[in-house]
Amino acid sequence: MKSRATCPLDCPDACSLLLTLEGGRLTRVEGDPRHPITQGFACAKTYRYPERVRERLLYPLRRVGRKGEGRFERVSWEEALEEIAERLRLILDAYGGEAVLPYHYAGTMGLIENQHPLAFFRAIGASELEETICSAAGSAAWEMTYGPRLGPDPEEVPNARYILLWGINSLTTHSHLTPFLKEARRQGAKVVHLDPYANHTSRFAHEHLKLRPGTDAALAYALAHVLFREGLVDWEYLREAATGVEDFQREAEAWPPERAEALTGVPKETIERLAREMGEAKRVFLRVGYGMTRHPGGGNALRAVILLPALLGAWRYPGCGALLSTSGAFALNKRFLGGRHLLEGDRPHKGYFRPNPRVRRINMNQLASALTRLMPPIRALFVFNSNPLVVAPNTAGVKEGLLREDLFTVVLEQVQTETALYADYLLPATFFYEHPDLYTSYGHYYLSWNEPLAEPQGEARPNTWVFRELAQRLGLEEPTLYWTAEEVARSLLATDHPYLEGLTLERLRAEGFVKLKVPRPFLPFQKGPVRFSPPPEVIPTEALPGYPLILLTPPAHRFLNTTYGNLRALVEAEGGEPRLLIHPQDARERGITDGMLVYIHSPQGRVVRKAQVTEAPMPGTVVLEGTWWEKWAPDGKGINHLTAETLTDLGGGSTFHSTPVEVEPLRLA
Repeated sequence: MKSRATCPLDCPDACSLLLTLEGGRLTRVEGDPRHPITQGFACAKTYRYPERVRERLLYPLRRVGRKGEGRFERVSWEEALEEIAERLRLILDAYGGEAVLPYHYAGTMGLIENQHPLAFFRAIGASELEETICSAAGSAAWEMTYGPRLGPDPEEVPNARYILLWGINSLTTHSHLTPFLKEARRQGAKVVHLDPYANHTSRFAHEHLKLRPGTDAALAYALAHVLFREGLVDWEYLREAATGVEDFQREAEAWPPERAEALTGVPKETIERLAREMGEAKRVFLRVGYGMTRHPGGGNALRAVILLPALLGAWRYPGCGALLSTSGAFALNKRFLGGRHLLEGDRPHKGYFRPNPRVRRINMNQLASALTRLMPPIRALFVFNSNPLVVAPNTAGVKEGLLREDLFTVVLEQVQTETALYADYLLPATFFYEHPDLYTSYGHYYLSWNEPLAEPQGEARPNTWVFRELAQRLGLEEPTLYWTAEEVARSLLATDHPYLEGLTLERLRAEGFVKLKVPRPFLPFQKGPVRFSPPPEVIPTEALPGYPLILLTPPAHRFLNTTYGNLRALVEAEGGEPRLLIHPQDARERGITDGMLVYIHSPQGRVVRKAQVTEAPMPGTVVLEGTWWEKWAPDGKGINHLTAETLTDLGGGSTFHSTPVEVEPLRLA
């Protein structure tokens, strides 16, 4: 028998899936044909989810070896919870709540298991983790430009007549947009991909334009320069919907195509043609990704790019405008989710600690520094929904911190990741079909609910259960700590926003997924507001002396961050090991041939990879697709040994795609 559930992973598609379970075990995953976005197919990786389940953790474990050895003994939940609570009590009594840090992100996108555990940490006054590793720069840029994160309805994209896929490999990272792109193309739309290297989406598009990493703002200004110069701007729309256009126009005038060519590598003739084609089409759909924001100037770059459809008045047409995220439409009442109200400091709090309105905040991109240099130090680390040893910048620093014997580390996880090897306690977490949860999306406008479809295998427990048990042992009395998933969901749905009119938990349970009550056609910025001022800055990504190449680390087609990275079938489908894509010109200059092992150096460290000589990247750019588990690398080291804790211009985001490196052949003795 097949049962419906929403995919929990960090992807805009938030697919509706049909699961086959036999004796409570997941045996098959298919796309739900009833869902208007999923349309009956799942991505290449999600079909393999049953294999991931076979390697799951089943029982609570306590470390018996040295940190990092991965030697554990099985213990009961009672033993684990009592000792964790006692260690926490000692730390809280001696050092206060700020000595505790939760490290978490998007291992599940279910709002309840993703966010509600934070109520426990806010109740004890723990250090607050700033969730900035992925979308912070893009979100800040969008909100500065348009306000709420809204965009065209993907179901209306076939109305577009010119499609720009800019800084996104959408066939890998938003694959369920593809049928709508195909329909637009069938109706005559041209599809152009702009990205520093060729990938699946480049081969799908009519045309692929390569630009140097971190030069997106310059290219956007040059396109705007031509639009203004040739009278292709929709001044009627701008007068009604925009502010600051004159300041933006002055900046664009300083970026003629020939100047942009020198910086971006895109020929001026191509820039002029692209601008004319966009201007004549008017009905432009621009899909941007967060990839372009992972540079020192990434926030400004995104602002410059997403203003282009506004210059054309594209927001007036169904399926047109710019799309970064649809998340702003899910206007849920999040005041009590994860104890956000406790940060307000507006009510008495009975229990172990009062929440501190001046709580210490730690940017998650700077975990290495937080664990090794922060004073007063972090003394207890709780990791859930994340694998920071591999995904956070500066792996060597993160590992140094995790090796501290005075750092008490608890990891809640489904499989034994690299981070789990450093846990003092390793606690088995449930899978998405074993607990209830509520799901939004950042790629469409459907809200969905998952009912538990099976009892948890072994002794696996939801994140929320673990923190409820710890709260009880610490004597915490904040009521929201003990809410059930249903109570959290009802609180979230308690809103009078028109987009959620008529959306109840009962309806979600009955139907599985429901589209928000957004207008049709959905024209969120038909009348603005669009803020062109202050004009975006051009902040190019630059190499360093001794490190002349820029390394990009975009997603692999069959992994999702480090999820699925332990599955041999998907690893083999990705080539068996991580490979460095290097242009023939850069390879020749360094004496590198295809298949050769090479050193990749950055100011932070060195790793070994096999070189793949290919014209996919442009000269001066090297690419390593995917955040691989360390065990698959030739030297057993993840790529974030090379990356730095540098933050973006807006939002404090990560700068993973701007790492200056040098590459040289590995000389074997």
